[in-house]
Amino acid sequence: MSVRRSLIYVGLTFSLAALAFSFGSWTAERSISAQLASNDARVTALRDDMARAILQIRQTETAATPSATNGRRVEVVTAGNSEPALVDEIKRQIQSEMGLLPVQLLRDRKESFVELNAYDISGKSSYGTAGYLGNGYFVTVKHAVVALDDADGREGRKITSIRLKVHGRDVPAHIVDTGDADVEVHSGDWAVVRVNEPVDLPALRVNASFSYDFADPIFRLGNDYSKGIILSTGYVGQRTNNGLVTCLTDGHPGVSGGGVLDQDGDLVGIPIGRMQGDYRFSFILPLRSEMFRKVPGIARVETKLARATN
Repeated sequence: MSVRRSLIYVGLTFSLAALAFSFGSWTAERSISAQLASNDARVTALRDDMARAILQIRQTETAATPSATNGRRVEVVTAGNSEPALVDEIKRQIQSEMGLLPVQLLRDRKESFVELNAYDISGKSSYGTAGYLGNGYFVTVKHAVVALDDADGREGRKITSIRLKVHGRDVPAHIVDTGDADVEVHSGDWAVVRVNEPVDLPALRVNASFSYDFADPIFRLGNDYSKGIILSTGYVGQRTNNGLVTCLTDGHPGVSGGGVLDQDGDLVGIPIGRMQGDYRFSFILPLRSEMFRKVPGIARVETKLARATN
């Protein structure tokens, strides 16, 4: 008898538990349904508000139809294909405000930079970067092709060979012109080299009038740690007393002689060094017209702008 009573109690317990579970599930389902219905109502109300707002804007535009100088009303026709142009303009403004550059443009500019290797009389080598200017000419830093740290004038540090890696092939180059630097990270720390054979590379467009205003976005391409041309981004800091510009973008070994680009993808400067012991703080050499005095047919931004205004 006691066993039967125990079984009855167990059965009642399970029944009550099942009933409670079913009631809980039903309650939760009703709550979820009510929440979904509330969300749908909010979305519908928001859509209606947007529709009324758009209708009000259109009514306002219709009411503000301009008149001609003779007092007659002028019919305003909305261009049906203007939306894509507006979207493109909005995207351009966002890109400008956020300091962005189209990915494809960056990929195209990457092809204009090559790895540079210099060898001294003892066979030791150093690496850097060079940017292509066209007609076989490249711009780089002087300390990549001239041993500026050879203070005592010994021939042991003289660089005897310069090679540029073009499409995986080492191409000999020779110095055409240099600045007046006798130490690294100097306003005269620039050089132009040239190869004697044709190279299939896109030439950079030079902008020697870039203002370098504070917080201007810039893009750096260089042979980072001799691992190939790598992109880095940053913002303009301050001008220094010796004619350089500071920037918070990495100054890893090998990027010297590379390119600093503006938002139009124009070459505006050369990374030439970093703060001692801090790779995050780098120095930029702004381009000057004198750097290209021996480079014929160079593509300049001024020429492009002159064509655009004609």
